[in-house]
Amino acid sequence: MKNKKINSIQHSEQELAEAIVFPVSLTVAQKKESAALLATAREKSQQEMSSSDRQALQILHLKYQLEDYIRDDKSFNPDFNFGYFLKQYVKILKLKRKDFASEISIDESLLSQFINMHRTPPEYIIVRLEIHSNNNIPATHWYKLIEKEKVQTLRTDKELRKKESRFVRKKIAG
Repeated sequence: MKNKKINSIQHSEQELAEAIVFPVSLTVAQKKESAALLATAREKSQQEMSSSDRQALQILHLKYQLEDYIRDDKSFNPDFNFGYFLKQYVKILKLKRKDFASEISIDESLLSQFINMHRTPPEYIIVRLEIHSNNNIPATHWYKLIEKEKVQTLRTDKELRKKESRFVRKKIAG
């Protein structure tokens, strides 16, 4: 009680109201009404958004999705590979693969090989993707994604270990 009295002496009720959002318990009907109003306002703002703004937001969403995935060292999802993110990027741009390949000066078949994970992209492709995205998706993000795939391969490739163990003559103690 003392705290409230001190606060009301130091600050006016209007100042307190502006500084703090007091919790309000709503009825089920009020919650539905406020949710509907919020949905209407959100839909209106999305309709007013230009297609270039919408595309920029989608690219940012893809960037954040990519960042979250590469930041999580513990989990590996084979579906979230370089090809998946590249395919999503092309889809956001609403370009045909042929047109996108032309924009980054590569053959369409090479782009298809990257998307379908038949080839690992070299560094120049990663840099071109960064430049194409106007630095919205840095080359380091693409590189870390490829690196994450390679780390997983190294962790799980028992055949490689078996094959290479023939060349190790002596192991250290321990």
